[in-house]
Amino acid sequence: MASIFSKIVAGEIPSYKVAEDENYYAFLDINPVAPGHTLVIPKKEVSYLFDLDPEQYDGLWRFARKVAAALQQAVPCKRIGVAVIGLEVPHAHIHLVPLNKEGDMDFKHKTTLPPEQMQQLAHDIAEKL
Repeated sequence: MASIFSKIVAGEIPSYKVAEDENYYAFLDINPVAPGHTLVIPKKEVSYLFDLDPEQYDGLWRFARKVAAALQQAVPCKRIGVAVIGLEVPHAHIHLVPLNKEGDMDFKHKTTLPPEQMQQLAHDIAEKL
C-alpha cells in the first residue's frame, strides 16, 4: 500500500511543494514545529532511510542540502536543524527545521499555519533554489 508521501508525489494528495527533481521531492510539513519546516523524501518509496541504496541515500542528502540552503535564505534563522525520525510515515524522509534556539526542534509542539502562509513559505523557499 502506498504511503501518504507516495500519494503526495503522485499528485493524489496536495502538498506545498518546495522542490522536485526526477528522484526527490521536498514539501512543507503540514504540522510544522516551526514555520518553514520542510520534508525531503525520495520519490521511490523505501520505508527506512538506511534501507536506501548508497546512490539514493547520497542523492537524498545532496538534494536536502540544496533545499536547506534555500530554506535558510527564505526563513530568517540561525541554522537549519536536521532530524530523521521516520516513525509516523513508513517512507524515508528528512526533516529540515529553521532554528533560532535548540527548543525550536521540539517535535512535541507542532502547530498549524494558515494556508496562505504555507503557500507563501513554499514560494519563498522555491524561489531561492
